[in-house]
Amino acid sequence: MRIPFVNGDREPGDRRQPGRDQDRAQERAREQSRAEDHRDHERDRDRDGGEERSHAEDRDRDGGGGEKQSHAEDRDRDRRPDPTRPPPRGPVRGSARWPARRRAAGRSLLAVGCGALPALAFPALGLWWWAYLALVPWLLLIRTAPGPRRAALDGWLGGIGFVLAVHHWLLPSLHVFFLPVAALLGLLWLPWALLVRSLLGGVPSVPRAAAALIAVPSGWLLIELVRSWEGLGGPWGLLGASQWELPAALRLASIGGVWLVSLLVVAANTAVALLVAAPGLRAVGVAGIAACALVVGTAAWGVGTPRESGTVRVALVQPGVFDGSEGAERRFDRAEELTRSLAGQDLDLVVWGESGVGADPAGRPDIAARLTALSREVGAPLLVNVDARRTDRPGIFKSAVLFGPAGFTGQRYDKMRLVPFGEYVPARGVLGWVTSVGKAADEDRRRGTTPVVMTLPGTGDGPGLPIGPLICFESAFPDMSRHLVRDGAALLVVQSATSTFQDSWAPDQHASLAALRAAETGRPVAHATLTGVSAAYGPDGRRIGPVLGTDASAVAVRELPLSDTTTAYVRWGDWPLYLALAVVGAVCAAEGSGALRRPGSAPRARRARTARGSAGRPGR
Repeated sequence: MRIPFVNGDREPGDRRQPGRDQDRAQERAREQSRAEDHRDHERDRDRDGGEERSHAEDRDRDGGGGEKQSHAEDRDRDRRPDPTRPPPRGPVRGSARWPARRRAAGRSLLAVGCGALPALAFPALGLWWWAYLALVPWLLLIRTAPGPRRAALDGWLGGIGFVLAVHHWLLPSLHVFFLPVAALLGLLWLPWALLVRSLLGGVPSVPRAAAALIAVPSGWLLIELVRSWEGLGGPWGLLGASQWELPAALRLASIGGVWLVSLLVVAANTAVALLVAAPGLRAVGVAGIAACALVVGTAAWGVGTPRESGTVRVALVQPGVFDGSEGAERRFDRAEELTRSLAGQDLDLVVWGESGVGADPAGRPDIAARLTALSREVGAPLLVNVDARRTDRPGIFKSAVLFGPAGFTGQRYDKMRLVPFGEYVPARGVLGWVTSVGKAADEDRRRGTTPVVMTLPGTGDGPGLPIGPLICFESAFPDMSRHLVRDGAALLVVQSATSTFQDSWAPDQHASLAALRAAETGRPVAHATLTGVSAAYGPDGRRIGPVLGTDASAVAVRELPLSDTTTAYVRWGDWPLYLALAVVGAVCAAEGSGALRRPGSAPRARRARTARGSAGRPGR
């Protein structure tokens, strides 16, 4: 047997150097020595520790130190992690939850921003083409939500962003209520978001994508229907209203009102979202865009404009802004001065803006005499607006009052639909304090009870022209103008005052609504304001002449074409709303029955409820 080489011995022929081998052998020996020393030290420490534990046990048996040891054991148990205890709910910096919470917060801000995008399509910016793309980011965000709860949150936050952006000019009136009101209205978009995710989420099948093209716009239309209730602010900011300058959209409005235009705009957005989000369904998206283009083309070239049946010359009197304690009297004097300048212009009607008269002429013979003299001097009836207490009944009313050369004609219309907070405070007994922090009404206005069609005094050649007055906020409601036309109105007259929102988008937006009311009813509309914007529109919704802006104190005379054409909207009314309700109901029924389920997918099994820490839910 060969003996191992040590101390540098080597076999014959081995070329290693003796010094290097010796160094390596010495190093191994030192390592073995250190290892033995370490093991001896550990044995000594264990022996000493055993003796200390023995002494401690003796002390415990004698009654000393037992309580301290118990407390120490409790502390040790508290420090050890409990595998059955759920993780803390709050975001802990450095934990896995903290980045997730930051991503969720960022997504929430993105949802608010996406909801605000459609505001750019409305006046005063008026980027009408943007309306056909503005909802796409919001739709894409909702469809990527990880679950229904997140999708609903995206819908709610986007709805808040929409309300804040489109109605930002309401802040002076609503003040501290603006954000709560936006949060309340934003809830309307919550079920819509669930509908969007249900139809567009994941990789939708062709039937689901096709259903989305009609169901998503229908769901949006139902939102507009609910928030059009007067108590929720009325139909201001309807998406279709952004298309007031587009002739093809005005022709659509003559068929189905502004509702049909909104339906088309949201359908185009849904089709674009399909093109972007689902490459495999681009054929459906292209078909949707083609269908929208076909509808617009058919409306533009297949629906004729109303037939003209004469003209009417109307003067719009806009006195301008007069503030201060004597502002109302100075405004009246300026309107009187401007009206006198119209003498000899062969007018059929002179219109003043809302709240142009600060006292009821029935109780002020001097004011009645001045208005009668103006009508006689100009040679035309004078339609003024009174914002004052009536002498024949209690309360403040906003009323359209018609004067002729012979005096008050006896025709009067009291405003029926009032602006929340601006003209009355809901639940004033509870919310009355808001008047001290905002520009809410100090006293509630009273409501009228019925629409009125007035008849202008005849000239001897026949009966006078029937006109339908609307006061300010009421021009936003399509049903009111339709009702007046069905009652025989040949001319719609809007008396308005938006001085509270003078430097905002509100005056331009308000004036644009008259174009839609004209197109819907096939009747010309004269929109007269105290401080701008004043404008006039023909029966096809086309603006006649330039507008009087918010910086003008002037008069404008417009010759408006008349028409006796009955539009489809006047005849059939709000049929797109009933269609939308039927579509959403049918889609919900199909979804519940599984008719729209993806091919090969089965109903999701209900998760079993298991005890915490069981095999079904380990570690919970």
